[in-house]
Amino acid sequence: MENVTVSVILPVHNGAATIGQAIESALVQKVPLEIIVVDDGSTDDLEGALAKYARLPQLRCLRNEKNLGVAASRNRGVEAARGEYVAFLDADDWWEPGKLTAQLQVMRRRNMVLSCTGRELMRADGSSTGRSISVRDRITYRSLLYHNCINCSSVLLRTEVAREFPMEHDEAHEDYIMWLRILKKYGEAAGLPHPYLKYRMAANSKSGSKLHSAGMTYRVYRYMGYGPLPSLFFFVSYALHGVWKYAGAGHRMRRSG
Repeated sequence: MENVTVSVILPVHNGAATIGQAIESALVQKVPLEIIVVDDGSTDDLEGALAKYARLPQLRCLRNEKNLGVAASRNRGVEAARGEYVAFLDADDWWEPGKLTAQLQVMRRRNMVLSCTGRELMRADGSSTGRSISVRDRITYRSLLYHNCINCSSVLLRTEVAREFPMEHDEAHEDYIMWLRILKKYGEAAGLPHPYLKYRMAANSKSGSKLHSAGMTYRVYRYMGYGPLPSLFFFVSYALHGVWKYAGAGHRMRRSG
């Protein structure tokens, strides 16, 4: 394909049941795009789920010989991207129509390298919980230290910046580290409050255990170069935001953000 504006990076490990909805939500975006599926060692019928899209020129599928983890899989997709921008989308999430267009308009108008959107919290079966989480219009490095409001599946990012700051440390929140590093250099990200992202919540994922997720978040601050006491200070703020953010949702957090 030529003249690709956005490369959608879609890592998947055993996501055959939901990946079709994610792909369809990308295909309806009114933006020239490609979809790069990175199969991270799936053992379910992912090949069967992707068969109906096999002839689409927008779709490419990369397969890891073994399970490498989400950070390495996203990085592999970024390296293969042909678009000016990359958008991350997990196999169990999906987008509203118009998401990428709205983000491109804001980023170009404000000359920003990164944007994110609000999200609607969905149950595992895809039905809405009736709750949405918004984002601020401007997100700074300092504000992000206290609260990671950037959800990975909502992000649109300039490709060269994604290559400059690849995701690292699967044992922490690899996406949170990436956003912090980017904003430390580039200053601000644009936030679109509308819940363009439909975020499927589940309790059995990487950060499903709140205690485990807490340890991952603390390690983020240590990886960013902060000592034990400042890291604890930022973690407490992060935890308080998390309690408020998910109060009444009836589910545990699935991933960082």
